[in-house]
Amino acid sequence: MTTREECLELDAKDPLSSLRSEFSLADGELYLDGNSLGPISKSARAAVDRVLGEWQGELIRSWNLFGWMDTPLKLGDRIAPFIGAKPGEIVVADTLTFAIAKLTLAALEQRPDRHVILTDEMNFHTDIYILDAVANYAGRPITVKTIDRNDLAQHLNDDVALVEFTHVDFRTGEALDVTSITRQVHDAGALMLWDFAHTTGALPVDVTAANVDFAAGCGYKYLNAGPGSPAYMYVRAEWQDKVNNPLPGWLGHARPFDFEIKYEATEGIRKFVTSSPSILALAALDGALEVFEKTTMTEVRKKSLALTDLFINLVEERLPGQFKVVTPSDHAKRGSQVALAHPEAYGVVQALIKRGVTGDFRAPDIARFGFTPLYLRYVDVYDSVEHLVQVMQNNEHQADEFKVRNAVT
Repeated sequence: MTTREECLELDAKDPLSSLRSEFSLADGELYLDGNSLGPISKSARAAVDRVLGEWQGELIRSWNLFGWMDTPLKLGDRIAPFIGAKPGEIVVADTLTFAIAKLTLAALEQRPDRHVILTDEMNFHTDIYILDAVANYAGRPITVKTIDRNDLAQHLNDDVALVEFTHVDFRTGEALDVTSITRQVHDAGALMLWDFAHTTGALPVDVTAANVDFAAGCGYKYLNAGPGSPAYMYVRAEWQDKVNNPLPGWLGHARPFDFEIKYEATEGIRKFVTSSPSILALAALDGALEVFEKTTMTEVRKKSLALTDLFINLVEERLPGQFKVVTPSDHAKRGSQVALAHPEAYGVVQALIKRGVTGDFRAPDIARFGFTPLYLRYVDVYDSVEHLVQVMQNNEHQADEFKVRNAVT
């Protein structure tokens, strides 16, 4: 069994250990919820302060003086290496749900003779909501089918226009095979849209090698860019001259300041910008990305797997039979979280939070813990499991105060 002293030794040898100081974390904070909302970094705060100063000092002149208008493209190019994209293939704008809506409608236009969208029945619920809504506004009959993702091959036929999957399951943490699934979809003549919400900044993927058509991801989880941080849209280069932004706005126009009545899309990924970029929110993302530039996704992934292995092993050793680990043991199929199933999982999470260990609950029975290698230490994992042991031994999770769920779980 791994000891606390051994965890301290691992931290002493950790090549990422210095990055913890980049974040503003309270002493004793055991934060295992970076897969839901990452903490603030010093560079993110500094970037926002810088832009506030630009706004205060130069007012509207800032758009030209500081290149604010190009920020969505510049940040897109900085995110590109996280998913193996090329420069000019990503733009940062809107939120993830709006990004998925835009990309779905754009994709459907490219398959006018097909009328089915396939998605995962275990997908994040808002993905399903927005696909259903988009189907109603597509201008032609579109059917959204929710399927067991393991049965994808059985549902792929000449009627399928688009498949939309989330790469890492938000409940279980299972990571899907981007290359294999995208190939299956293409072989059936359909297009592929990936949701990388629980991927970007946690584990590397290569959309270029996998020949992915479209993808979207958010900035507030593993990228640590703050609550409601803007999302990004990826459109493979070969599609950019063919697809249209279904929600065109003046900043996606070829000549936005000519104020022409008739819309003419600009070239490239910029066409997917609809309205004025949220400069303050983009500043937080700008600063947050600085931390990643001090390491590599290879190092991040290596530590992520080591942290999740440690957590799983400690839970199984110290609490045998009390939790079902639903996160895959196979590294190739694991994201950067661990999900423990328990009939009283909500109470377990709340009891841990009361002790200073932050995870979250996902219905119906999942206690979910995220492992962000930039700031999480091996000893934090050990101490978190120690608290979990104490919670279960003392039946703290059964306290009356945890019988009613909070609005945010």
